Amino acid sequence: MSDEPTQTPENIRSLDEIRKDIDAIDHQLVEILNRRASLAQEVGRVKGRDLKPFFTPERERQIYQRLEQVNPGPLQARQLISIFREVISAARAAEKPLVAAFWGPPGTFTHVAAIQTFGGSTTFQPEESISDVFRAVEHGKADYGVVPVENSVAGVVPETLDMFPQTNVKICAEMYVPIRHHLVTTAESLDKIERVYAGPQPAQQCKRWLRTNLPNAQILEVVPTAKAAERALEDPHGAAIANSLAAETVGIPILVDNLQDNPGNRTRFLVIGYNEPAKTGEDKTSMMFNLRNRPGELYRALGAFDQEGVNLMMIESRPAQRATFEYIFYCDCSGHRTDEAVQRALETLKGYALETTILGSYPYVEPLG
Repeated sequence: MSDEPTQTPENIRSLDEIRKDIDAIDHQLVEILNRRASLAQEVGRVKGRDLKPFFTPERERQIYQRLEQVNPGPLQARQLISIFREVISAARAAEKPLVAAFWGPPGTFTHVAAIQTFGGSTTFQPEESISDVFRAVEHGKADYGVVPVENSVAGVVPETLDMFPQTNVKICAEMYVPIRHHLVTTAESLDKIERVYAGPQPAQQCKRWLRTNLPNAQILEVVPTAKAAERALEDPHGAAIANSLAAETVGIPILVDNLQDNPGNRTRFLVIGYNEPAKTGEDKTSMMFNLRNRPGELYRALGAFDQEGVNLMMIESRPAQRATFEYIFYCDCSGHRTDEAVQRALETLKGYALETTILGSYPYVEPLG
């Protein structure tokens, strides 16, 4: 039986009484949050003295896990984490204001991933291309960058993989964002829509819905998502496929929610920078390597991971830009580069590879989490 007192008409408090308690709690929250910010500034001074990074995804994971363990409700874990993401973002800004570059303009899914990673107290810097994001980090114009690397439907993003051999940035974290497409328009109903502005991937991912609901509409390719929404805003008989952030940024209404044919569609994003997170016990390591052009060489090289019981989570090949018909292999495996099994596998791999580069070890994120 519950220990809570039974609510009856006689003991239900008035709104004024309840709101007075809420106001008192809000006052306490302001004091506590400012105290937390002061502690964050103290942490920032220590990090600055010791040259330690200000973005530490491994520490944030510990905080979120502890919050889930101590949360008594009624707030759900995801709600509590969403609140504390902004608390941590504000505290981090009190330590040192960070600049995060992303593939823009504002309103793209990469922008969504950047906000979910760093929180709203970060300065977000849109870049025109994925390569520009890498260059912004490499040249010190941004502390970190956020780029897409693979989609559960469309596969890898080659532009991202191709940048790693050209720069010395590392992978610091990963993030998965559910892909939710909406039809945004100033038109009052579907029968008023003659044109749909969309990028090639959003149009493909909503192909069945478009064929069923707007069979006669002209599909016009516009990249990226936010620009498609801008075009639709200027066209009284036009609509766009966009996410909710793009709709909010552009200021265009959503007419239909969730157009995507695959409800499980997700994109994985990488945070690039120069620090490597400490080991958490649930980590992922990314690397790239190239091999001699000999029969069975890739089979033998990948056998290094099987021998040590290290799980391979992704492998992809891309043409090497410096040589014709040579390839660079990109690989994700479970574990941190400091794990003994991973270290042994890497040493064996280096015996086969002409060149091996560790792109980073970072906290593993559950794709469906």
